[in-house]
Parts: sequence; structure tokens; C-alpha cells
Amino acid sequence: MMDLERVNAYMERVKESEHTTFHPVSPKLKTGVDLGTAYIALVVLDEEDNPIACEKQAAGVLKDGVVVDYTGALNIVRELKKKLEGRLDAELLNCAIAMPAGTESSARTHQYVAEGAGFEVTAVLDEPSAANAIYQIQNGVIVDIGGGTTGLAILRDGKVVRTEDEPTGGTHLSLVLAGNYHVSFQEAEAIKQDYARHREILPVVRPVVEKMATIVRRYLAGTDVEAIYLCGGTCCLTGIEDIFQKETQIKTIKPADPFLVTPAGIAMNCKI
Repeated sequence: MMDLERVNAYMERVKESEHTTFHPVSPKLKTGVDLGTAYIALVVLDEEDNPIACEKQAAGVLKDGVVVDYTGALNIVRELKKKLEGRLDAELLNCAIAMPAGTESSARTHQYVAEGAGFEVTAVLDEPSAANAIYQIQNGVIVDIGGGTTGLAILRDGKVVRTEDEPTGGTHLSLVLAGNYHVSFQEAEAIKQDYARHREILPVVRPVVEKMATIVRRYLAGTDVEAIYLCGGTCCLTGIEDIFQKETQIKTIKPADPFLVTPAGIAMNCKI
């Protein structure tokens, strides 16, 4: 089982690095570049994987894990890199990137974005595997729910034995909220991200979350998976783990802050 206390402590440090720049143990730095449907995030670690700095920005330059606005993605990554280098007073040279499971064919475009921003890409992996760099589970399934996709990776003895991906994610929750409250998509996004309103909106988006859980249950049919481990920005929704557990009948675990798990895990895989 995952050491939830360790993961929560580590992710609290990653979250803190958005506003506090920590001193690295050496000049060698590792960067994870996470091109998401709703956000682009860059996480910087030192060579011992200590969180150093993090920057993120809302973006609409990807659809279902695929870059649809190359110039927009490039400009955001370049700007985030510049901010981090200003905070660190150092140049960021190497990075790792990750793809939603099942979208590996678009890895070249992701790589071009990172390289266009001035990085050398030293590792490419799938997002659930990146998350497991943080979770370090041996057996179970990691479900990464981002803005555009729900990806899962089944692990056996610490190795990914199967990955799947479905084009359902946080964007779909926002569309439901926009229709229910008769507001714009951007206003719905703000409602979704307001933790104080999660209890109010959960009944509204429950059918979509149940659909996500049903998809996962279908993929896990016939397996002996012990637990589901959630990550990704959409999993910040309060109570989502309870719905998954009820629909799948599998113990479902979510860390306190699942949003930056994947980009931090991507950074851990950067080779320097």
C-alpha cells in the first residue's frame, strides 16, 4: 500500500515551492514539464528529488492530451521556464515530459514544445508511470484524471503491465456545471476550483464522475487489483474518491493534494 503520510508531506513541499524557492543540494536541477489540458505546470527538483520551485498557468492549448496550439503551448512553457530561472538565478537545461496513457503518438510534438522553450528532453514517459515515481506502489492501479483524459496504469511488482486512456476529464465536469448554472465555461471552471462549493456541486457532476468510475471498473474487470490510487487536477474534487470506491467496490486512495503529483513525478524521471 502507498505510504500516504510520506506522499502528503512530499506534495505539501511541492505545493509550497510555488511560492517559496528552496535551496538545492547541488547546482544540478531536474525539471518536469507537464502539458495538461487545463494547466501547464513545471516542477523543479534537485538531484536528490527535493522540491525546489514550481510554476503553473491555466491553458487551453491541448485537447485530450494532444497539442492543438503549438505556438500557445511554446509561449507558456517558455514564460514559465523564464520565471523559474529568474527565481533560481540559474538556467534550466534538462527536462522530462509525459503523455497521457494511449497518446504516445503525440510525444514528438510535446518534445518540440519543450525543446523550443530551450530544454533538452532527457526522458519521455506516460503520466500514470510518472505519478508512481511519487506513490511508489507495487501493486494496484493509478488513475490520473486530468482536464481532458482519464488514464490508468495497472502495476504488478512495481512495473506497469497495462495502460488505458479515455477522453473524459475535468473539462466534462465544467461543461456540466456551465449548463447547470447557465454560466460561461470559464466561470464554471472557477466554480469547480472553489473548494467551498464542492459539496454544492458534487450532486451536479456526480453522473460524470460515476461514468469515469464505471470506465475504470470495466478496465479492471477480471483483475485482482487491491486498490485504486487517484491523482490529477480533477481529483481535487472533494468526495471523488468515495464515488470511485462505491462504483468500483475497490478501496480508493487520494492524497491531500493530487494536482501536482504527476508533474513532480515527471521531474523525478529527468536525467541529468
